Amino acid sequence: MYSVNYHRAASVEEAASLLAANGEAKLVSGGMTLIPAMKTRLAAPSDLIDLRHITALKGVTVAGSTVTIGAGTTHAEVAGNGELAAACPAFARLAGGIGDPHVRHLGTIGGSVANNDPAADYPAALLALGATVVTNTREIAAEDFFTGLFETALGDGEIVTAIRFTAPEKAAYQKFRNPASRYAMAGVFVAKGGDGVKVAVTGAGDTGVFRSAEMEAALSSSFDASALDGMTLPADGMMSDIHASADYRANLVVVMARRAVTAARG
Repeated sequence: MYSVNYHRAASVEEAASLLAANGEAKLVSGGMTLIPAMKTRLAAPSDLIDLRHITALKGVTVAGSTVTIGAGTTHAEVAGNGELAAACPAFARLAGGIGDPHVRHLGTIGGSVANNDPAADYPAALLALGATVVTNTREIAAEDFFTGLFETALGDGEIVTAIRFTAPEKAAYQKFRNPASRYAMAGVFVAKGGDGVKVAVTGAGDTGVFRSAEMEAALSSSFDASALDGMTLPADGMMSDIHASADYRANLVVVMARRAVTAARG
């Protein structure tokens, strides 16, 4: 590690002010990505602005079919929220399957969304649910928010404050875990709602999270796993690494989608 200035922000406004005043500063909440990066010198911010003590960033609110989750809410809190589990059980279960207990009790939804790891779970849920990412300055549709590997539409000084979505009629998430990291080698979130069927994939695309038009079309005709019988996705655009080839991931995506549809149907 190295010398770094620490700031404990008491409000989003204070955090934004500190961020604007320190050009090399980084925001930190759970620190599940930033702290390891700092230890290995992959990141070297001059200042750390701690968001953990900002009450306004915490909590889950369900009003009718509208779900709002504060960016500072931990994965464990998302997973354990009874109102959310009743409104959108798939989202709560997704949060309960992130990492290990240490990660779930420290990591936050806002940090995960802002980091946009290509194998993270939340981005698939946000895309499939047509969610909105709320920041301190504006609201961004999920389909416009995730722009590439570890890249988002966030501007300088912009802070994610909440995630908002409408609870779907049916939804489920299934992923094939890397046995070491528990990140998704292929994860699929399927949601059926008033605007149709959406299928979002994480962990498999070489440009990050994406929606599958082929599977959405098939499931819009028949929301049943059998609608995906015989479907094959092209390996072009799929990630290939030491864990799995592009062809293997293309097959995994269809398998996980079938499982997700079966789970969504109960």
